[in-house]
Amino acid sequence: MLLAFFGLALTAQPVMTLAEKEHDYGTFKEEAGPQTYDFQVTNTGNQPLVIQRIVTSCGCTTPDWTKEPIAPGGKGKITAVYDPRNAPGKFSKTLSVYTNSKPEMVTLVIKGEVTPREKTIEELYTFEAGPVRFESNHLAFTNVLKTEKKIRTMQVINTSNEPVTIDFDQVPTFLAMKVTPTTLKPGQKGLVSGTFDATQNDGWGQSTYMIKVVTNGNSNQNAYYYISANLVEDFSSLTKEELENAPLFSVPNRTYDIGKMKGSTTADIEFVITNSGKSDLYIRNVRSTCGCTAVQQGNKDQPIKPGESTSLKAVFSSGGYKGKVTKAIYVYTNDPKNSEVVLMLTADVEQP
Repeated sequence: MLLAFFGLALTAQPVMTLAEKEHDYGTFKEEAGPQTYDFQVTNTGNQPLVIQRIVTSCGCTTPDWTKEPIAPGGKGKITAVYDPRNAPGKFSKTLSVYTNSKPEMVTLVIKGEVTPREKTIEELYTFEAGPVRFESNHLAFTNVLKTEKKIRTMQVINTSNEPVTIDFDQVPTFLAMKVTPTTLKPGQKGLVSGTFDATQNDGWGQSTYMIKVVTNGNSNQNAYYYISANLVEDFSSLTKEELENAPLFSVPNRTYDIGKMKGSTTADIEFVITNSGKSDLYIRNVRSTCGCTAVQQGNKDQPIKPGESTSLKAVFSSGGYKGKVTKAIYVYTNDPKNSEVVLMLTADVEQP
């Protein structure tokens, strides 16, 4: 009798039995909203079953479950709610269920496919400029070689009840902007085309420009259209021999640690740059990420000869910063391997 008692004690435990561990919602529309499914749970053990917690693989899945202990032979449920909002396409998500049974964790799977809803005009054309809407207020040319003209396009739509003629103001000379057709009928879509002529631009690296949208001859208040480009050197025509004999940008340390400094003070920084290559090194441009760092660049038309060095000086103003501060200085060169170099400066600013 005693052995039998201990045998029962050792085997007394809850057992979570699921009717299924996977559910397929099938195909449904995004506008149908959250989809719910109940996984049926039975305690086939001889002790109360407690579902302690459930962890989902993403925020799009919300779980719920029977909170009170499920008696032996009793039933409960685990509810999975999947929200398809802004998540079209196929999906497969998991719910990790933790209980006081063995095994302690069981994985449930929900899957399906969401048919995307038809987006509104406001969602498709996010930038409003008076009677028209553009897909965005930003025309990004990304990397533009200094030897090329690059074209980028974007759609625009007339959302008014009258014809609208679109033009642009404050356009820099190296940029050509046009809309086809120039005049849009009510509800008509058009195409904005921008041509960035890098051969006419003296800049280097990341550049941003603002132009104004003009509709029916009127400049729209605060309707600024942003143009961005990263102007880079063109090394595509260099031969193998030219690459082997190219300049080489070298600096002992690309990070300068100022250490502790007081607020509203300045610190001088100096990076020593050496040309370790076999031909003249030109520093095309130098820029910092904020107005708190003033960079002193020498004559950019004066090359650094092979084996020679020069100093790049900067002044960091701590201003109202507090604690650890990190800023970047971008250096653009004619070194094919280091055409864009990022130099970092760090400081620990103490404010009173």
